[in-house]
Amino acid sequence: MAEHAFALDATGLSAASVTFWTAWRGHELVGFGALKELDQTHGEVKSMRAAPAARGTGVGRAMLDHIVTEARNRGYARLSLETGTATLHAPAIALYRSAGFVPCGVFANYQISPHNQFLSLDLTA
Repeated sequence: MAEHAFALDATGLSAASVTFWTAWRGHELVGFGALKELDQTHGEVKSMRAAPAARGTGVGRAMLDHIVTEARNRGYARLSLETGTATLHAPAIALYRSAGFVPCGVFANYQISPHNQFLSLDLTA
């Protein structure tokens, strides 16, 4: 299902339209996330991860809160994301929904498949 994986590699994360952050606990990398500008009013959460040892410690929530705050500061009206449908994505989906993300239609250049789903957060509310 590699054709349905849309995580950015190092080249993608270094694009001018992408801002990338890392989270550290001391000298240990515990998470990362990125915000991609789709246009002047729409951003996308990209490549958000928490290290396995840091899952359940609030790292994901802190990173998502940081990305949402940055999107608001940029004046975006909407923040969207694409994620998988497999069971392993359930904790991330629960995090996104608890932050107010709701299902939405396809956006950007994504293609709909049984392996992905799309969520969006209205930042004007």
